[in-house]
Amino acid sequence: MNTSNLHIAFWGTSRFSIIVLEEMAREGFLPSLIITAPAKPKGRGLELTPSEVKVWADAHNIPTLEPSDIRTEEFAKSLGTDWDLFLVVSYGKIIPRTILDMPHHGTLNVHPSLLPKLRGASPIQGAILEDCPVGQPHEAGVTIMQIDEEVDHGPIVAQEKMVIENWPPKASELEEILGTFGGKLLVKTIPEWIAGKITLQEQDHDKASYIKKITKQSGHIDLSDDPERMYRKIRAFNIWPRAYLLTEHGGKEIRVIVTEAHMEESKLIIDRVIPEGKREMTYADFLRGQR
Repeated sequence: MNTSNLHIAFWGTSRFSIIVLEEMAREGFLPSLIITAPAKPKGRGLELTPSEVKVWADAHNIPTLEPSDIRTEEFAKSLGTDWDLFLVVSYGKIIPRTILDMPHHGTLNVHPSLLPKLRGASPIQGAILEDCPVGQPHEAGVTIMQIDEEVDHGPIVAQEKMVIENWPPKASELEEILGTFGGKLLVKTIPEWIAGKITLQEQDHDKASYIKKITKQSGHIDLSDDPERMYRKIRAFNIWPRAYLLTEHGGKEIRVIVTEAHMEESKLIIDRVIPEGKREMTYADFLRGQR
């Protein structure tokens, strides 16, 4: 099938979206339009900054829409109606049913877990936080599903597993692995989906698991806690919100971000940190400065 003639709109905002888009681009299979989140204030100067996906789209000369509200009639009209397929990859907002049903072949989603396991907004972090043995091989994977009205509930279009040695990776590493894996699976799946060669598989909803909402406080670690649990948090939150310790310094409580750590004989060894208001340093140097 000549996929270059397909009229596809891609919905995405995060780094994971870009990794999938890169795999699509390698196959000469770019969307006609990209919908992403609007620019947000960032940095100390709160300068309006476009999403990473918007920057990627501009670099590839792909038109974009950055709606603040996708539920309006005005936005629906701006999309038009002659679409073959919508692809949703880490967009970050719930898309109304009326829009999901617009394309001739519906709307597909790339989800970085083996659904029905790890439904929710942060499956990569959720996978790393699971109580799995540190340093052992562990199964991960990607699911392509047809979106329905509920979160990560729709029927499975395609799913592939992989084994990752020396679990757990950092979230940034797992994002890259699963984004690449998911992009390849998507490129392989779309022609078969459009040709009607795929039979949908209902998820086993009785086996569904869900990820708790991640907040800034989720990254807090306590050195008296289980070492492997703390290590998983450090790996899971290396992008956001960052794992951190609270400690006393100069008569006040400060936050110390843990950037690198490893396990040694079942003990957590902290290697590098960023103390509040300072640059990254070794944990040994930080402790010397505390004396």
